[in-house]
Formats: sequence, structure tokens, C-alpha cells
Amino acid sequence: MAHKTDISRRDFIKSVAGFVGMLIGIGIGLPSILYLLSPSLEKTQDDLIIDLGSLERYPIGIPTRFEFTRTRVNGWERTATNYGLFVLRKSESEVRVFSNICTHLGCRVTWHPDQGHYISPCHDGHFDMVGNVVSGPPPRPLDEFTAEIKNGNLIVSLPPVKRKG
Repeated sequence: MAHKTDISRRDFIKSVAGFVGMLIGIGIGLPSILYLLSPSLEKTQDDLIIDLGSLERYPIGIPTRFEFTRTRVNGWERTATNYGLFVLRKSESEVRVFSNICTHLGCRVTWHPDQGHYISPCHDGHFDMVGNVVSGPPPRPLDEFTAEIKNGNLIVSLPPVKRKG
């Protein structure tokens, strides 16, 4: 007389084969899935330190333009961001670095030495030498990068700091 817990040899072989197949599937599938998902799981670093070179490249009292491109990889997405900034060297030991992005609508400002202002071409926003709003629609001063001098080189940290108006 057979008990209800008895299984036939055929059912046992089917169960073992199914279990072994499942283990093989997990053994191959899981690493493949992790490989495909790993770029999207990596953390990206937003803060970055940029070396702008020797302090001697920047004359005292004259805003000097500097540009660079930063490429970031986030998962499968590659993003290139162009940064423009103005370095204002006030003395041998004091340097301020301003973004060239107008705080009104994001247009690129340029330095106009004849007027002593940074000027946004979009809506005629004017900023003084240290980035404060002089006239026009910008709601606040130009953003400023944290800058420091190390071994005679100018180092800035991204992203820029939003200044209050």
C-alpha cells in the first residue's frame, strides 16, 4: 500500500531536474542582470575640485575668463557640461571666482572693461566687478565658486554657491 507522501521515481527525477535547472538559471541570470543594472546603481559625485592653474595667469584687478568642460557618466547617460567663470584676483592672496551665468534667465554674461560691468545680453542685466546686481532684471548676484590658493595654483570647487540678493 502506497502512502500519500510517496513519490514515484519519475516525479523525483522531474523535481531534481527542475531544481538543478533553477540553480543553473539563477547562476547565469543573476550575474547577467547585475552586470546590466550596475551602471545605474553607481553613485555619482556632484562635488568636484578643479585646478585653474598658476595664480600668475590671472592679473590683479581684471576679471579674467576661464572655461572648461566637465563630462559625467551617470549609468548609461554621458553628460558634458560647459562651465564659464571669471577669476577676479584682488591681491596676491585674495581671489574670487564668479559664474558667467546670469541669475535672471541663464544667459552668459561677459565682462565689459569700458563700463566696469558684467553684462547679460538677454535683458541687459548689469553686475559690478564682484558680481552684485547694478541694474536690470537679475534677482540676485552672480553665483560664486569656492576658491583657494594651494602651492601657487588656484583651486575651485563645484558647484557654485548661490548668493543672496
